[in-house]
Amino acid sequence: MSQQGYVATPPYSQPQPGIGALSPPLRGHYGDPSHSAPPSGIMKPAGPLGPTAPIGVLPPGPPNPGAHQFGQNGPNISGYTQQRFPGLPPVNNAVPPYPPASYPSPVSTSATTQLGHQLGAMQIHNYGPGMASGSSGIPAPPPAASFQGPPQLPQPSILQPGPRIPPPPPSTHNGLSTAPSLPPGSRQDGLPGSSPPTANFPSLPLPGQPPGPGYPPQQGTNYGPPQMPGAQLTSPVGFPGGPAQLAGPTQPPKKLDPDSIPSPIQVIENDRSTRSAQVYATNIRGQVPPLVTTDCMIQDQGNASPRYIRCTTYCFPSTSDMAKQSQLPLAAIIKPFAIVPPNEMPLYLVNHGESGPVRCNRCKAYMCPFMQFIEGGRKYQCGFCNCVNDVPPFYFQHLDHVGRRLDHYERPELSLGSYEFVATLDYCRNNKPPCPPAYIFMIDVSYSNVKNGLVRLICEELKTILENLPKEEQEETSAIRVGFVTYNKVLHFFNVKSNLAQPQMMVVTDVGEVFVPLLDGFLVNYQESKAVIHNLLDQIPEIFADSNENETVFAPVVHAGMEALKAADCPGKLYIFHSSLPTAEAPGKLKSRDDRKLINTDKEKTLFQPQTNIYETLAKDCVASGCCVNLFLFPNQYVDVASMGLVTLQTGGTLYKYNNFQKHLDSQTFLNDLRNDVQKMTGFDAIMRVRTSTGFRATDFFGAIYMNNTTDVEMAAVDCDKAVTVEFKHDDKLNEDNGALIQCAVLYTTISGQRRLRIHNISLNCSSQLADLYKSCETDALINFFAKSAFTAVLTQPLKTVRDILVHQTAHMLACYRKNCASPSAVSQLILPDAMKVFPVYMNSLLKNCVLLSRPEISMDERAYQRQLVMSMDVADTQLFFYPQLIPIHTMDVNSETLPVAIRCSEERLSEGGVFLLANGLRMFLWLGVSTPPDLIQGIFNVPSFTHINTDVTSLPEVGNPYSQKLRLTMSNIQQKKPYSMKLTIVKQREQPEMVFRQFLVEDKGLYGGASYVDFLCCVHKEICQLLS
Repeated sequence: MSQQGYVATPPYSQPQPGIGALSPPLRGHYGDPSHSAPPSGIMKPAGPLGPTAPIGVLPPGPPNPGAHQFGQNGPNISGYTQQRFPGLPPVNNAVPPYPPASYPSPVSTSATTQLGHQLGAMQIHNYGPGMASGSSGIPAPPPAASFQGPPQLPQPSILQPGPRIPPPPPSTHNGLSTAPSLPPGSRQDGLPGSSPPTANFPSLPLPGQPPGPGYPPQQGTNYGPPQMPGAQLTSPVGFPGGPAQLAGPTQPPKKLDPDSIPSPIQVIENDRSTRSAQVYATNIRGQVPPLVTTDCMIQDQGNASPRYIRCTTYCFPSTSDMAKQSQLPLAAIIKPFAIVPPNEMPLYLVNHGESGPVRCNRCKAYMCPFMQFIEGGRKYQCGFCNCVNDVPPFYFQHLDHVGRRLDHYERPELSLGSYEFVATLDYCRNNKPPCPPAYIFMIDVSYSNVKNGLVRLICEELKTILENLPKEEQEETSAIRVGFVTYNKVLHFFNVKSNLAQPQMMVVTDVGEVFVPLLDGFLVNYQESKAVIHNLLDQIPEIFADSNENETVFAPVVHAGMEALKAADCPGKLYIFHSSLPTAEAPGKLKSRDDRKLINTDKEKTLFQPQTNIYETLAKDCVASGCCVNLFLFPNQYVDVASMGLVTLQTGGTLYKYNNFQKHLDSQTFLNDLRNDVQKMTGFDAIMRVRTSTGFRATDFFGAIYMNNTTDVEMAAVDCDKAVTVEFKHDDKLNEDNGALIQCAVLYTTISGQRRLRIHNISLNCSSQLADLYKSCETDALINFFAKSAFTAVLTQPLKTVRDILVHQTAHMLACYRKNCASPSAVSQLILPDAMKVFPVYMNSLLKNCVLLSRPEISMDERAYQRQLVMSMDVADTQLFFYPQLIPIHTMDVNSETLPVAIRCSEERLSEGGVFLLANGLRMFLWLGVSTPPDLIQGIFNVPSFTHINTDVTSLPEVGNPYSQKLRLTMSNIQQKKPYSMKLTIVKQREQPEMVFRQFLVEDKGLYGGASYVDFLCCVHKEICQLLS
């Protein structure tokens, strides 16, 4: 049987003050009603959740949700008609799920106390690997004791005084409800012998009892026993025969223990404690790897390391019907150039000479561990398409007694999941060996950039950066050539040929038809032309010191860089340093469209789209030429990131943004980003192809990529931080014995100009049991997929539609688990799969992100910027981005190498006497309570008290004590693992900047809308109940 905690009926009928009710779920896909196929990313709801449970199996649950099971449109789950646009909600309770920016914020109270009075209700059940009796595949856990309250008598509850209003009918429009409780438990890893711990639930008021002391008053909340079928909610207190008046003593406040709902921190720490000390070997098909937050050594034994590939589930459903039924997305997040730590084996390079890699004749899959050798080693059967191929004579080897080649362990492509091949001329453009790449630095020298010192800062830093251009390990100097351009509304090219005494400047004024005025002397070897380049970098700030030109161009700059690389017949990167909206007369001219009136309307999506199609055309041309665009923006006002950033996103580049750049505060952040980007491990002029075994195929791709057709993922460059998320769909039934095989092949040019193929292989399980899918899920990978698919959908869909579909799909996945995998239990229980028990907190954080939910203090440029960054993030980056790391610094032991355990992202976890460090991958905050001990402040800031702390600084002073050194080292270690330099903000408790900090406490209710974690669990539970009723 399942584990039981407190059981009660959820009073779902009334909206919370200040918490938006969730509107009816939208059935269907992101797109207009005429589309019949689901779009990329989020699947169309599947219809029935499975066979209807026999009547009488479940214990009595909450009141029947009534006729409003799918908002106002739908019948019950079995056989409903797909409804694209639901009808309007009733006027009296039509509150949007995430209120608009102007929504009045209620008095700040914690979600748990605010909802305490309703807490009669819901049991959340930490359901691990157990199943309903009769199911096969996972053993059921031992029965746990139920929490038995006093008998529920059909008599009126004593309620606290409050206004008398009749409750509205239960529907998906009504507000978020009961505060749930769930014990922290261990993560289900799918490992032998793992089973969930026994749940320990707090004692909570049951229906029919007076509420606990101090629960705040509620309007028209339903208390009392579950209604009998057919009972109508007519009386003011919400149950038949109840008195019309509300009465009851006011009692002292009492708080719910917030530790009773699933904790991401607990899941992370449990995984670390059980798996960080182990070596994770990849020799077992379909095994679930350690979480991305767990540091462990990974040993490649036939499947690619999870550093390269992670999946949303490591067990695929056998049929498309099962996939539709569960609505679990089937996806892989592929990071082909991930950095491996020094204690792990780097990729082997296999060179077959002029013969090139051995490939299947039919599907073109590359030789890998999934190929089966037969007929004494003379032939092999492809694991992907089952085609039998002849083994080339040069590749022949005898087989041993078990049918394995004698050289199995000597060939990386037969024994490892990841490796590289040297590519032959057949894999090169025009069948010619590629040239080494080039980097072109393009500096905006308009008035503002010169005056704030940015131009001089860039020129000085380039002298250092060019000394450290990336090179192959065995090479003494870098093969990368460099070039320099400055621009405002015209372009200046520089000849820095090594035999010149002075650099020469050539001006191109015709920005409508840009051309490169010189070839010889523009792209040069840095070491050969070092003197001339340094001379140029010294002169540039002086040449433009008196410039008053404010207008700039942008598209012609990108076009000029692309033409220069094309003329040199080499791939490369453009480093563009730009600060303003390109308003000069030229192709790609933009106008300001930062229109707040479009926020929270159906036209809001247009703000994420480029103004003109010039940038899309330009991106396509850049990819065709192997030209990657890295853009460093320094805006003081609106610059239309949605338009300018498109070229960066589609060419595999990176976008950096420094608002209101001030040299003394922001230069370190910018310079760190620039240094890291130039030195990154990068593949140039890349094409990626994902092949699968029969029965399923890759259908959709999300990332910093360009798709010219449905199969080839093109990237002008792909670096060690970029990840591509790939969604798969069935086209036939999968064989449980053979599993599901995925091969990712990336053809690219190295920094030294060698053409290579990088191969990553992974094998997954297949099952006809839904429980196996849920047991093998990875929450962090699921959130990566949902974020990217939703952030793609905002280009074409109203944001409210996108949010509603995310909420519905969350409920649908959990309802399917509840119906088909969990033991029978009261409908009032919320049952979560063990591997997905913290999925709701991450999903709620995604729903509150500024991309999907506007906030008055967040600009449209910032929203477009965050959208673009997330599109190329890997699983570890999205995990931290949607659930920041919050570390209690005041508990740090300076003599220990370990960090204090992180705490949950909620204001309740902060203390007035504490110091807390928060990081989300883009920003870092140091929060100080008003009662922070003076000696702690002295140790960190070298000032005597709280009032003396200067919050304008963006770095900590070097104070020569162990505490300061440990804190600075901690911050450095967090920073090292992330692709963006995180600017530090010092925040004092109860001062204005704290409002920004609080937006990152994602378990709390949003200041401008967005549910708290507790509220979101209630909302999801309500929708699950409707789906199951």
